[in-house]
Amino acid sequence: MAETKPKTAGTALRRLFAAAALALLGACGGSEPAGGTAPSAAGASAARSASAAEAGTAALSVAAQVGARMFFDQRLSGSGRMSCASCHSPAHAHGPPNDLAAQLGGPALSMSGTRAVPSLRYKEYTPPYSDLAPNPDGASPPGPGGGLTWDGRAASLADQSAVPLLAANEMANPSAADVVSKLKAGPYADLFRQAFGAQAFDDPERAFANAQLALQRYQLEDPDFHPYTSKFDLYRTNKGNYMTAQEVRGLRLFNDAEKGNCIACHLSGNANGGSIAPFTDYSFEAVAPPRNPRLPANADPAWYDLGLCQATATGHSPSATPQYCGMFKTPTLRNVATRSVFFHNGVFRSLRDVVEFYNRRDTDPERFYPKAANGRVRIYDDLPALYRANIDPTLPIVRKRGAAPAMTEQEVDDLVAFLGTLTDGFQKPAAAGSVRP
Repeated sequence: MAETKPKTAGTALRRLFAAAALALLGACGGSEPAGGTAPSAAGASAARSASAAEAGTAALSVAAQVGARMFFDQRLSGSGRMSCASCHSPAHAHGPPNDLAAQLGGPALSMSGTRAVPSLRYKEYTPPYSDLAPNPDGASPPGPGGGLTWDGRAASLADQSAVPLLAANEMANPSAADVVSKLKAGPYADLFRQAFGAQAFDDPERAFANAQLALQRYQLEDPDFHPYTSKFDLYRTNKGNYMTAQEVRGLRLFNDAEKGNCIACHLSGNANGGSIAPFTDYSFEAVAPPRNPRLPANADPAWYDLGLCQATATGHSPSATPQYCGMFKTPTLRNVATRSVFFHNGVFRSLRDVVEFYNRRDTDPERFYPKAANGRVRIYDDLPALYRANIDPTLPIVRKRGAAPAMTEQEVDDLVAFLGTLTDGFQKPAAAGSVRP
């Protein structure tokens, strides 16, 4: 397998500039958290998954067993019809079960979120956010990285769980104490006491913190959140090579700095804490996807989701840290082919469109961005001009308008084919050829 390639010098300079500027002057949510939906089909799927999870928790710690029950418990929402699994369906790689740009939540499941809901898989090695996070590629200089959610506001899986539980447009609990009251009156209250002590509910603040820890333990202990069962995993561990010739070509493009250069941000080698092939470097980048008119929040032309610079929990604000405006967390590409919407705003609805965006954003912007009344293309239309200097200059995405794109149409297809090998649950065929790059 190819070695991990560092980002280009342009990115390095941008990160160093960002750090210097800061010295002179930190599944689910936009500037507010995104919501979730529990449509009837998804509810039925969640119920089946809940039964399976309950039946398979014997190997989990007691705290993780509590977390498993909580994960599928619709009573822990203001509507009584939504659980964690409503947005993070095990049947959809712990991502959304539908193609909504942002999920619906709130007391009546009628309030839209502002961001696409990410998958909860492969989060166990995510470090807390830092403005100067070491890049796990071992070559790029430190820069903004780490944290959970699109803007890094949560330092751990436990911290992240409070976002959907308490957000008005998600699970819509009025307070942490309200969540604890539901747990205390619920069918697994004794299991909660077994995990956290006979007086586990006496202090609501402590009980809520333990509930968060239970959800974290479940996600860390249950192998379904990190199965490593993709075709690519068999390939990388030398347990069987079932890659097609097209997928091998796609892998080469993924690693090629002059073609896909995906490896610059989506590591396929060694990374944090002994992890292997996380397909993210946990960094933040501004790539300026088009504005999504399907998001209700975007009906207001003055409203912008600026990402990292709006994450007050990381010490940021547009006025104090403008160099971070427009930056969003680099997601893992594992199971990316199972998703129905892409980027933080859910603007693209096919993986091929995403790859083409990276391939032709600047060479053919009219493919992606709307036109103004005067006929000019409104390039980077979801990022105010004030912050466009933050856009990641990494090649090959940055090219002159009208220039040839980095990849041909066939190469785009090849790269998309390779990304499909990152889907968990690959079943070995009865007989298959073997192709090595």
